[in-house]
Amino acid sequence: MRLSDFDYELPPELIAQHPASRRDASRLLTLDRASGAVAETTIAAIAGEFRAGDLLILNDTRVIPARLKGQKETGGAVEVFLVRRLPGADEIWSCLIKASRSPGEGTRILLPGGVTATVVSREDGEWQVLFEGAADFMGWVEGAGSMPLPPYIKRQPEGEDLERYQTVFAREKGAVAAPTAGLHFTPELLDEIRSRGVQIASVTLHVGLGTFMPVRVEELSEHTMHRERYRIPEETAAAIRRTKEAGGRVIALGTTSLRALEHAAASGELVAGEREADIFILPGYRFRVVDALITNFHLPKSTLFMLVCAFAGKETMLHAYGEAVKRRFRFFSYGDAMFIS
Repeated sequence: MRLSDFDYELPPELIAQHPASRRDASRLLTLDRASGAVAETTIAAIAGEFRAGDLLILNDTRVIPARLKGQKETGGAVEVFLVRRLPGADEIWSCLIKASRSPGEGTRILLPGGVTATVVSREDGEWQVLFEGAADFMGWVEGAGSMPLPPYIKRQPEGEDLERYQTVFAREKGAVAAPTAGLHFTPELLDEIRSRGVQIASVTLHVGLGTFMPVRVEELSEHTMHRERYRIPEETAAAIRRTKEAGGRVIALGTTSLRALEHAAASGELVAGEREADIFILPGYRFRVVDALITNFHLPKSTLFMLVCAFAGKETMLHAYGEAVKRRFRFFSYGDAMFIS
């Protein structure tokens, strides 16, 4: 398969720059995979798409304010972007660094609150950085950092982003991008879904920079996926098994939930626990766990657009996206959503 097979025309004005007035005010495009039929409704009415006996899987990761501004000891401005924490006792993170001159090993960066960041090494375009001086590192990051909005949002983070670029069920700190399909949901909407006889369970997948990284090869067999840490609790795995045995549907809220579930079932049976997902889902993939998907609209030529093409069929999905463009749906992180069944 080739990268150019997954392109589509998107007017730039349809890329949402701000969230909707309310979380549940976004529009929803429904797609029936069997018939290819599309229809339009709203997120506020999404509970009507569920059936008694369904199981909705949420990703409860929490976005950290990963952009840190500091300066070198020589005074030059530096931005450090946290990507992921590396295993070990010390607070060593893989980071991106933006500076006038690329920092070398041993470079010290002075950050707010007396915290220092020392470059340990560089590998595959990322710096390994040791942070010192914060008794509660994640607590310090919450106060010192700013929200890492995606590159296609052409503005600086604002006050609204602290709340709206975070799901209402975000709990486990570690993501540098939001699981955006979940941004539409309110506690009241989740309660309404439960009232219809639907169970809700969670996984944790810490969304990484791979979400935004462009595919740079034309032959997709040459593309390497970024790894993302995830955890599937035993109670979630058990709920999935019960749902399947009873004939219900497993509905993934977002591609992040789907990737965690499908990676955990790569052996043929879903296995609970903590791992790193590097699954690259293309048309032809056989889905083992997920029966329906709620997702936002994704970038042309992105691995996430390839994933939804695998889930619904490439021609069916290109038609649905064409309808979304025609109907002036809003795209990407702060945009509207789809329910694919």
